[in-house]
Amino acid sequence: MSRQFSRTLITSALPYANGPVHIGHLAGVYVPADIYARYLRLKGEEVLFIGGSDEHGIPITIKARKEGVTPQDIVDRYHGMISKSFEQFGITFDIYSRTTSEIHKKTASDFFRTLYDKGEFTELESEQYYDEEAGQYLADRYITGSCPHCSNENAYGDQCEQCGTSLSPTELINPKSALSGSVPVMRTTKHWYLPLDKHEAWLREWILEGHKEWRSNVYGQCKSWLDLGLQPRAVSRDLDWGVPVPVEGAEGKVLYVWFDAPIGYISNTRELLPDSWEKWWKQEDTKLVHFIGKDNIVFHCIVFPAMLKAEGSFILPDNVPSNEFLNLEGDKISTSRNWAVWLHEYLEEFPGKQDVLRYVLTANAPETKDNDFTWKDFQARNNNELVAVLGNFVNRALVLTQKYFDNKVPAAGELTDYDRETIAAAEKVKDSVEQLLETYHFRDAQREAMNLARIGNKYLADSEPWKTAKNDMERTATILHIALQITANLSIVCEPFLPFSAEKLRTFLQTEKLPWEQLGRFDLLPEGHQLGKAELLFEKIEDATIEQQVQKLLDTKKANEAEAYRAKPVKEHIQFDIFEKLDIRVGTVLECEKVPKADKLLRFLLEDGLEKRTILSGIAAYYPNPQELVGRQVCFIANLEPRKLRGILSEGMILSAENSDGTLALVSPTKEVLPGSPVV
Repeated sequence: MSRQFSRTLITSALPYANGPVHIGHLAGVYVPADIYARYLRLKGEEVLFIGGSDEHGIPITIKARKEGVTPQDIVDRYHGMISKSFEQFGITFDIYSRTTSEIHKKTASDFFRTLYDKGEFTELESEQYYDEEAGQYLADRYITGSCPHCSNENAYGDQCEQCGTSLSPTELINPKSALSGSVPVMRTTKHWYLPLDKHEAWLREWILEGHKEWRSNVYGQCKSWLDLGLQPRAVSRDLDWGVPVPVEGAEGKVLYVWFDAPIGYISNTRELLPDSWEKWWKQEDTKLVHFIGKDNIVFHCIVFPAMLKAEGSFILPDNVPSNEFLNLEGDKISTSRNWAVWLHEYLEEFPGKQDVLRYVLTANAPETKDNDFTWKDFQARNNNELVAVLGNFVNRALVLTQKYFDNKVPAAGELTDYDRETIAAAEKVKDSVEQLLETYHFRDAQREAMNLARIGNKYLADSEPWKTAKNDMERTATILHIALQITANLSIVCEPFLPFSAEKLRTFLQTEKLPWEQLGRFDLLPEGHQLGKAELLFEKIEDATIEQQVQKLLDTKKANEAEAYRAKPVKEHIQFDIFEKLDIRVGTVLECEKVPKADKLLRFLLEDGLEKRTILSGIAAYYPNPQELVGRQVCFIANLEPRKLRGILSEGMILSAENSDGTLALVSPTKEVLPGSPVV
């Protein structure tokens, strides 16, 4: 038997404030969390939905240094951007705060001090790299050197981004400081560690025996960690950006961001409810639910619970419904490569279409395995589901009522067996959606909610009120009465998933927001109720709009390839006299055409200063209009042994440069010279 709770505390992973929010964040965390919060509020339950920005850690300091600004400048910029985007997208946080707030610094500091005073930490000394010129210890990302695996000279102390291998700073060859460029030295430093091994026994019992209902991906990852055996984890590091470690002798040390960030849930609650926050964090009848991505499973299921348990007065999470990753067009979303659909850009480029993105992300939610977002699927789901199913049904019901009954809810007459079957099917939607939402199956829950529109569409298609209106207005009235009641039910069931559309529906129907308990009723709109003006609930998205977004991504991919391009290694040295044997000259193109039945070949006729010569070159793919090359000057090797290609004698080689994407471009002089001029 499931536990009964008096209230629900919902937390969503704190987005890191060194960049905007993208669709991966939305699909993994914020859309499902918002669906759940909206659903519970509709039920009239006591709910608190906590969010905020994670504003400490190394990546922020690195970004600040690159831009020549302070870390505070960086987090101020992105906290503002993120919070505004969430608000415009309809994420209904009760508070969205930040970990640079004074109340957070106090809360995190007090939390550490409580554990410190209770003897819950282990103090250990270790040797770490130190930059004597900069006068500070170096985080892994502040150390660069040659990768021991691929020889990349710009590998970081935690990873080589060329070959993808995880590293430790001591593995780097010829390490140097990214701060000063000097060679770092090893120095002894002291840090505090949370001994997770001490908590392993109760964590194993609590998770593996007490929470078998958790999602398989969450349960499986926790089991893997526990089976490997837990190790102490540092809760402090040498850095000047973060919450200072509140003990004597800890100058220059701050709380490690993984320890600091989840305490943000508590501090943000305190900020919102200074007098009653403990009710939400310390009373056993509060249900705590963490919405996170899979990269945070261990922190929220093992590390944070160990922290809370060590403190001694906090409740533990009841569930951690983590999603897997969302990919984009078959490739992993990457902020560093700009391979993402950014929320703030989407809101600008698709005004009024928040619900379309919410719907698609929920329909493709990576609940137990990674999933893929494509713009074509986005378009198809909008046009074939939101427009053709939900929008079509609502529009037909309202427009027909306007046409035949002066835009007022008609009275229901005698019901047919089919009417009763339709009503019974619609009434079942409530239980099925509810059961799925209670167990965090948001994708399936949305599909069930959409089934109500499908029931309505089928009912109108089968009943054909536009035909009955010719000779039986009483029957027409009954059909449209039932259709309008289904529409009113849609305004309830869509609220958690499509809140902007639900609000539109209420405007069309001229009704207030209805509670969840009324879902399934068929007396929501009384006879004679005046309806509002009907408009389209959704609009089709055209191919051109989608092509623009796809091209935007292709441009990004090209830019990434260009940025990542590294020239091929220089070939072995040759003697100068060998080079002198090459006769490279400039010729003027007189004719240029494709070679018949040879897709790759172009036939050039060149003026070379002596006599005209023919050269074949395999660059047809890069010059689809070869006539445009006539009159241009190109560089060619004049003294290659002639050879026949496709029955044509080729007398030399046209020189081309190969770009990072494999495309070829003709090599030409920067200004016109006489044909036959040698290249020296």
